[in-house]
Amino acid sequence: MTTATTPDTPTTPATPSTGMATPEFSGATLRRAVALIMIMAAGSAVGYVVWEKLHTNFAVERANFDGLDIGSLHSIREIPGFLAFTAVFLVAVFREHRLAVFFLALIGLGTALTGFYPTYLGIAITMSIMSVGFHYYETYAQSLQLQWFPKDRAPVLLGWVVTVYSLATIAAIGGSWLLFQFFSFDYWLVFLVGGGVCVAAAVVGWGFGNLPDTGVKQRTGIVLRGRYWLYYALTFFAGARRQIFVVFAPFLLVDRFGLNIKDMLLLILLNEVLNMVLAPLVGRFIKRFGEGRTLIIEYIGLVPIFIFYGIVTTPWVALLLFILDHLFFKLAFAMKTYLQKIADPEDMASTAAVALTINHIAAVVVPLIFGVIWLISPAWVFFTGAGLAAGSLILSWLIPRSPETGNETRLRLLRRAGAAG
Repeated sequence: MTTATTPDTPTTPATPSTGMATPEFSGATLRRAVALIMIMAAGSAVGYVVWEKLHTNFAVERANFDGLDIGSLHSIREIPGFLAFTAVFLVAVFREHRLAVFFLALIGLGTALTGFYPTYLGIAITMSIMSVGFHYYETYAQSLQLQWFPKDRAPVLLGWVVTVYSLATIAAIGGSWLLFQFFSFDYWLVFLVGGGVCVAAAVVGWGFGNLPDTGVKQRTGIVLRGRYWLYYALTFFAGARRQIFVVFAPFLLVDRFGLNIKDMLLLILLNEVLNMVLAPLVGRFIKRFGEGRTLIIEYIGLVPIFIFYGIVTTPWVALLLFILDHLFFKLAFAMKTYLQKIADPEDMASTAAVALTINHIAAVVVPLIFGVIWLISPAWVFFTGAGLAAGSLILSWLIPRSPETGNETRLRLLRRAGAAG
């Protein structure tokens, strides 16, 4: 097994041994592939969202976590993401959509077990099971979406994936709220139900059998290309920034403002309803105006949101900030279509795996470091997030209006103009 950094020179997409041109999915095959993507998206939403949205309250109320505990726990959670580059080696042995379904089931298993172990060690172990499933599933799911969705329809189809994810999230959060509010379910039972639904989606997905290949054989080594550097940089900044949002924004609401689990679920439910409505519009916006402009809008919005997080003293303002940052973060799937446009088709699986690892280089250390900072000054956790968002804003200006192979960044255009001058 050889792993190597590949040269920057664009390569011709690999084709089947028959010598036929590389086909894109179409007709019934595309519909079947899209259906599987949607089923997996819905199942992953229920399994992951139930864990993600309940675990902060569960950890604080049942295991008495403080800022350092929650930060160190999330550092442990991100270790499987840091190792996600190993996912590409499994593609040499197993079909990608089979791997996606298997790790989807693992998300459900980890979630289902969470409520039975209300201790730091117990939460860390069950969380690690869920995290391995989530990070490997995400690697394969992104790779499949970029391989299966035709480029001219990818932004809209990805928008619908987000919509389905939001619908499933709404069902999961609304169902959890009903179980807490009217049936007085304990945490363990809600975790069990959410995990069970995720496993059931994996069983349905497995029943799709073997979908035909796209005709592009995926590289099974580690692919690092210099011409993808902007995508790598954006991914790194996104990993660091996202941890502050995912870990410490909910903790702020629970720890400082005393938001209980029922109110937290209602808040998240509102967020997801808004996301469901806006996601298809985001897809059409990306298709019309491009990835660069979309990401610029995201980061222009996130910089002041993080700053206000650092100085907020009123619960209602904090709730508004929580809603706004959810909305702006949904613009981030423009990074997927940017990669699809600049990357060689056979690089999708490897690049998705490598990108997830790059994303988690920061994600592994940020929660622990910022957990310590939280004990000193919570405000500086969010001020740093504003700085990271500003860095992403600068990078997003480098995305050209029409990215493609050979036109990955504006710097190439500037160098060409200088050479011509």
